[in-house]
Amino acid sequence: MAVLVSLLAFLMTLAGGLTAMRVRDHRHLVLGLAGGLMLGVVAFDLIPESLELTRHRPFGVPVPMIGFAAGFVLLHVVEQAVAIHRAHEEEYAPHEHVRGSGSGGLLAALALVLHSLVDGLSIGFGFQSGTETGVFVALAVVTHDFADGFNTFTAASLYRGDRRPAVLLLLADAAAPVAGAAIGMLATVPDAVLGPYLGVFAGVLLYLAAAEILPEAHSVHPRIMTLAATGLGLLAVLLSVGLAS
Repeated sequence: MAVLVSLLAFLMTLAGGLTAMRVRDHRHLVLGLAGGLMLGVVAFDLIPESLELTRHRPFGVPVPMIGFAAGFVLLHVVEQAVAIHRAHEEEYAPHEHVRGSGSGGLLAALALVLHSLVDGLSIGFGFQSGTETGVFVALAVVTHDFADGFNTFTAASLYRGDRRPAVLLLLADAAAPVAGAAIGMLATVPDAVLGPYLGVFAGVLLYLAAAEILPEAHSVHPRIMTLAATGLGLLAVLLSVGLAS
């Protein structure tokens, strides 16, 4: 049952990725929307969920928030190591990036795949607790999988001319909930592990949204429509989280 329900997540993830793929002529709006979706997922989904999973507080700080900072710094270090962002401190006008060097975006897309795997695990664990719980968890997963697919393709194709890695990661992201649901029916993962992981993932997404996607969205296009797209992304995640709760 869990695997069958997870097929809905598979379809929603593909739909999100295909949407991002087909609107490349309005790339600034795509990036603005993706940035809003990412910020919404971080603020309204990942952080609250991670804090609920674990109450451990070393040095008085919740473990997921330590993971959040670590994830943010991790992607910053990766970005600096591969030199994908060439902007200087005084550069607020349109700027250039090295085409085909989107390693940070690929890392974020891979993190989205891992997150989708965890989503599938959650579906499997939910059905272990009972059909009603499993359906509720599956609804929560499916409602944001469109955003996951959209963000996976957008992140993986950022600064890249070759779409093949983005398509492969989109397919992996779509299949991950199905695989996770199958595993989740057989295994258990302690909340003490899931909480910090979600925190790290939230930090990775926030860095990509704030340091890469939103600046690129605003670099050469009118900003009012791009800001509106970002606000729409935030609102969409807020409503989906509200409907699933």
